[in-house]
This record gives sequence, structure tokens and C-alpha cells, in this order.
Amino acid sequence: MGGITTEILTGDRLTVGLDAVAGLRIEVFRSYPYLYEGSLDYERRYLTKLAQAPGAVIVVAREGDKIIGASTGLPLIAEHDEFKAPFAAQGFDIATIFYCAESVLSASYRGRGLGHAFFDAREAQARQLGLTRSTFCAVVRAEDDPRRPPDYRPLDAFWTKRQYRPVRGLVTTYHWTEIGNMAETEQTLQFWMRDL
Repeated sequence: MGGITTEILTGDRLTVGLDAVAGLRIEVFRSYPYLYEGSLDYERRYLTKLAQAPGAVIVVAREGDKIIGASTGLPLIAEHDEFKAPFAAQGFDIATIFYCAESVLSASYRGRGLGHAFFDAREAQARQLGLTRSTFCAVVRAEDDPRRPPDYRPLDAFWTKRQYRPVRGLVTTYHWTEIGNMAETEQTLQFWMRDL
């Protein structure tokens, strides 16, 4: 990957570079399909809470000392109720599932295999914890959403190659402020899952 390195952070090392990861999350999630109007304060709180969860992992990608990508994950049992409840409602054993929370990567570094490195590391963490399934969720947008850029490419093919599949009816809602809005709005998220 030409001078790009990845590092897996767990335990006490989870707080390394949190401000840089927070800034990167704001930058990447401003883009379609999330259109997220983030704040550094919120991101710091979110990442600090994640870092305190037993079994959590943050994978960072660097070019030299600069963090250019990051990926987070933790046992689903440690996540917000909005993410656990749909699984409980469908009869899944939450204690067996690892949640691949988010991956963010600066646009100029995409297409170099870092997405696979992020999933490999998080799935390895899940197996090490003895968990048997891995999941993540993605925001649902209409095909004709007028905010969709002409060159937008959904990641469905990449996720399918990783053996993830959307689980019918396994959805949740979450609130965030979109660019140009003054208040948070409800967003629908579809869960994808695979066996490990």
C-alpha cells in the first residue's frame, strides 16, 4: 500500500489519535449518503465512550504520522439500544454478535485495499472474543435522492464480496443533523450480517 500502514488499537491504546479520528469522521460523513453535519465535541464523546467498551477496537491507517483512515468496532451488546433492539426483536443472541461500527477513509486513499484491512482486523477481533457473527449498518437512501452525486458508487458489491448480506426487516432508526438543517432528523439504517 505504498507507505501506508495500519495499526490495531485495543485496550489502553484505544485513545491514541482520537482527535484525528474524530476530524476524519466529520470530513468523510459530510459526503453522500450520510450528509452528516458533525461536531468535534460530539465525535470526541462518541469515540471516548466506544474506547471504554470491553472488546472494542479501532483500526487506524496512516501515511507517515498522518491518520488517513479509521475503522471502529465493538461487541453489539455494548452498543446503543437503537442498534441492539432490532436484533433482539428478531430473536438473535446479541451476546454472539460483533458490531463493525464505522469505517472512514480520506477520498484520495480509496481503492487501495484498506477497506479489506479494516474488515479483516475487526473480524479477527470478533473471533478473538469468541463471537460468531459480524454486522454493520448503512443508511438507506432513495435511488432518486436529488442529493446523490452522479459519480456515487454504493458499497454493496464490496460488502457482498466480504460475504455480508442485508437481513430482511433488520433495520433501525437513528437521528443526526444533516448538512443545511438546524435540527436532527430521523434516518433509516439497514443491517448487513455474516457468520464468522
